[in-house]
Amino acid sequence: MSRILSAVAWPYANGPRHIGHVAGFGVPSDVFSRYMRMAGHDVLMVSGTDEHGTPILVAADGEGVTARELADRNNRLIVEDLVALGLSYDLFTRTTAGNHYAVVQEMFRTVRDNGYMIEQVTRAAISPSTGRTLPDRYIEGTCPICGTEGARGDQCDACGNQLDPTDLIDPHSRINGETPKFVESTHYFLDLPALAEALSAWLDDREQSGTWRPNVIKFSKNFLEDIRPRAMTRDIDWGIPVPGWEDQPTKRLYVWFDAVIGYLSASIEWARRTGDPEAWRQWWNDPEALSYYFMGKDNIVFHSQIWPAEMLGYNGQGTKGGKPGTLGVLNMPTEVVSSEFLTMEGKKFSSSHGIVIYVRDFLARYQADALRYFISAAGPETSDSDFTWAEFVRRTNGELVAGWGNLVNRTASMIAKKFGEIPAPGELEDIDRALLDEINKGFETIGDLIRHHRQKAALSEAMRLVGEANKYVTDTEPFKLKAPEQRERLATVLHTLAQAVADLNLMLSPFLPHAANDIDRVMGGAGNIAPMPRIEEVEELDPQVLPEAFDGRNGYPIITGDYTSAPTWERHLITVGTPIAKPTPVFTKLDEAIVEEELARYADSTPDDVTGA
Repeated sequence: MSRILSAVAWPYANGPRHIGHVAGFGVPSDVFSRYMRMAGHDVLMVSGTDEHGTPILVAADGEGVTARELADRNNRLIVEDLVALGLSYDLFTRTTAGNHYAVVQEMFRTVRDNGYMIEQVTRAAISPSTGRTLPDRYIEGTCPICGTEGARGDQCDACGNQLDPTDLIDPHSRINGETPKFVESTHYFLDLPALAEALSAWLDDREQSGTWRPNVIKFSKNFLEDIRPRAMTRDIDWGIPVPGWEDQPTKRLYVWFDAVIGYLSASIEWARRTGDPEAWRQWWNDPEALSYYFMGKDNIVFHSQIWPAEMLGYNGQGTKGGKPGTLGVLNMPTEVVSSEFLTMEGKKFSSSHGIVIYVRDFLARYQADALRYFISAAGPETSDSDFTWAEFVRRTNGELVAGWGNLVNRTASMIAKKFGEIPAPGELEDIDRALLDEINKGFETIGDLIRHHRQKAALSEAMRLVGEANKYVTDTEPFKLKAPEQRERLATVLHTLAQAVADLNLMLSPFLPHAANDIDRVMGGAGNIAPMPRIEEVEELDPQVLPEAFDGRNGYPIITGDYTSAPTWERHLITVGTPIAKPTPVFTKLDEAIVEEELARYADSTPDDVTGA
């Protein structure tokens, strides 16, 4: 078995997260991580809130609070939402942790000392009304290459070319529409051309592996065609201080330089909090370990170019040579698992214009696993997909309730009524063996699909097997086996169904962890086959590293958990004599009226791509 790093994109803390966000980073990574643990792998799943950069300042100004106050509040909101969704992080932390500051600065110093950070005078985009630097992504204009409007200051999504804000025709701020002022400023640039050869070789190797989604590898290799140095510092006073520039408090490390290092810093923090400070090295320094990065497609470039380049620079593996720092030689990503966009009723999610379904609001009205099911069954795995309330109701009622829920309910009901416990089977007939054999094959088929990030196909196969089990009920008609001489046959059919439900529940547990535990309890179990995450309040590990803005903050909430109780990914024989009580439905059937009710909430929404989307 292998050590598996599940590196999950860091949700930005300028506001609560919507279901489009968790469709990209949250549910796919959790399904994968839960399965890999059950398959016997040693999984480390890490992430946290991304809390630096101009958008935090913009949002804080709008509310009349400090950046730290806003980050603290939204960090807690996001932590609570992700726990409620059942995302099984080993550690979910934050970029304003002292440990993160220390790791990021160590990365910067080593990359700089190896020659891959170069000082250059550049023209920075400044907001005339605030005097603050505008991030590249907050500047839009017409692409000078393909002529498409709405190109960003870092790239044009239409043609895939990397851009600078100064390249754009008629640039304007996405925040308030004003034309940015460009001023000269000295910054550190990551020397990507000096790392291009190593990046290209790594991407060629990843392409030859055949494991990456074609859209991701193509997008990534396109960036190599026009590679150029990228600024890694900004004129801003909210962020991680630049080593060597401590006398310049208005210069900070670029939020995207520090955010991607979070995967490493979170692993180190996890190790420190578990009492074995060096344990993280098993996932980062061992060449046999595997690492999978989960995010939406708008963040591909940072995970297939910027972060790998930072690691290559740290390792001293570019054209300028160099040697690794104290963190050792860092493993390059095994795979960048990117999802496409999830829209809502045909409109792109936009927090500022009300085209949004916040995770918290959704979970207040509907079951977490209903959302997880929709994302897994119809989400943006390889192409954009659309969330509609009508489709959500249809899938919940028609597939979860009438399909899976009905199978569980009538199996438990019949056993409770006729035996009160799981009965001992008589001799199996061909129809019994056929069902059990077919379902048992699902462990290999479904596991292989999840392992290769084909979760929609995996869930579809699991639900096909649910359909086979329901067909078995129709064919065997246990509800008609009432005569005394038919009791042994009834026991055999119900035993077969109980085994089928147990198998299917285990296969579906990565997708539906809350329901899996409920169903396990319905079938007489302890209800812990899908271990759940928890929130812990922890003390700051390195308060001395943090700037004055953090004085008085002694700790913060993290997500963690003990996931070792999850059963192995294989059939576990049910126990004859296990008491079964009359069940209550696990899934909630939805009233068709909610479609119009929910649509009315967004009737006045206008699609837009502004800050906070």
